Formats: sequence, structure tokens, C-alpha cells
Amino acid sequence: MTVQPLLAPLATPPITPGMSTAPAGTPQVGTLVTLGDSTSVGLGDPVPGGGWRGFPVLLRDALGAPTLVNLGRTGARMACVRDEQLPVALLAAPDVAVLFVGMNDTLRSDFDPETLHAHCSAVVGALRAGGAHVLMLRYHDHTQVFRLPAPLRRALYRRIVALNAVTDAVAAGDPAAIGVLDLDVLPGGYEPSSWSVDRLHPSERGHRMLAAGFAALLACAGFAVPHPVSLECAGGREVTAVQRAAWLVVKGVPWLVRRGRDLGPVILQGLAGELLRMAR
Repeated sequence: MTVQPLLAPLATPPITPGMSTAPAGTPQVGTLVTLGDSTSVGLGDPVPGGGWRGFPVLLRDALGAPTLVNLGRTGARMACVRDEQLPVALLAAPDVAVLFVGMNDTLRSDFDPETLHAHCSAVVGALRAGGAHVLMLRYHDHTQVFRLPAPLRRALYRRIVALNAVTDAVAAGDPAAIGVLDLDVLPGGYEPSSWSVDRLHPSERGHRMLAAGFAALLACAGFAVPHPVSLECAGGREVTAVQRAAWLVVKGVPWLVRRGRDLGPVILQGLAGELLRMAR
């Protein structure tokens, strides 16, 4: 099949920090499950003493949910979510499930929108069959945050467009029970303060924006959000300039080396595509 984007992106409700999001008596979220990659793990939002918090914890606190099952794993791809995380998620019988995955797929040489659609559709279909309200996302233009050479930037942007088309197609099958957060129109989403030192993961502020956006979607769907998410940073661990420099040496450069095998073909494909388009 060929996945085509919808004519218009699904709307993201406005975020108003501190607003009352639902009247008393609305349905409460008992179990929240998050599936996905390192952003779901909470990378970019460190806490004192070590470890990560991230949007799943912030969203749980906003909902007052007694149970959070965070299945996120660093480096996870759509197939990993289907094969490894989905079975555990179904056992938890979630009221709400957040699917935050796909960016790692765009960075691999075997990127295939049709395969992604098959995996994503299976995951969302199974969660919906289990009674969960599902939250997904449309990605922003990450090349505006993570600077790359022009040919690679254009190649990766086209992949993000294709990934968003998969989300649109899956969400269109059950719009009443699937909410989509559009990161491209999230206020402040492209500001440097919304991103951690690696420019790949949200900062504490970015995670708060994600949690607030997902909470707003749930409020629009009729769920109670008794403790709205504040966008004011608090409770996280301050990252110093020395720590940022150390990350580049200890984590950033090795990451680029590990990704070289996959990014190399992407660069070549992007260059070839650009040359072909210029020739035409």
C-alpha cells in the first residue's frame, strides 16, 4: 500500500497552563501506559540523584493516575514496540496508552513507510481492541533543531513527512478514540530551551510541553485532568556547561560513530535524489 498524508493535519488543542481541564464527575484515568523510545524513557529531563522523569511521569501526575507503566526503551523502533512492548501493555489493560516512536526508524537505512504502517496499525488496533484511548503524535521538522548538511536535511525531512503520513492514516481509522499531538504547531516547540544538549531529546521544559499537550487532548476527549501541567521548570536537575561539553565527548561523538553505518546510505540516497531532481 502507499500511505498518503491527510489534506490537513489533525488539530492540536491549545495549551493553557493552570487551566481547569474538566468538570467534576468526568472519567478518571486509572492506568496509563507509555510505549516508545528514549523520549518515553524521559531522556533530557534528568532528576536529582540520577535517572530520568520525562513526560510520562508528568502526565501521570496531571491525570492523578494510580498506575503508570512506562515501557519505553532507548533506541526502540516501531517493530520493537509491536514485538516487545505491546504484549506487556495489553496485560496492563490501560485506560490510556501513549505511543511515542518513529524517529529512530527515520535514521536507519531500511526505512520503509509501508512496513511502519503495518506495525503502527497493529499496535494501535490491539490497544483499541483492549479498550484503551490511544494518543499518538505527528513529528516536527527535526532538521530545524538538529542542524545537518542540506542534502541530508532534505532527505530526513521527507522521511518525517512519510512518518507523519503513517500516523495520519492510522489515526483516521478511529478519530474518536485516537488523539494526535502535532509537534510542528506546539507553541515553543522550536525554541532552544525546549531541547536538551543533544538536540535529539526534549529538555525538562520540552517534556512539560509534551505532557501538557497530551493532557489537553485527553481533556478534549472527556477525561479528567485534575492537576494541569505547569510549563515552569521545577524538580529537574540543572545541566551545567561542563556537563554539556562532557556529553558531546562521551555520548555525542560515539553516537554519531555508531549511526555511521545507517546514516551513510541515507546521505548517499539524499545526495543522489537531489542530483536527480536538479537534472530534471
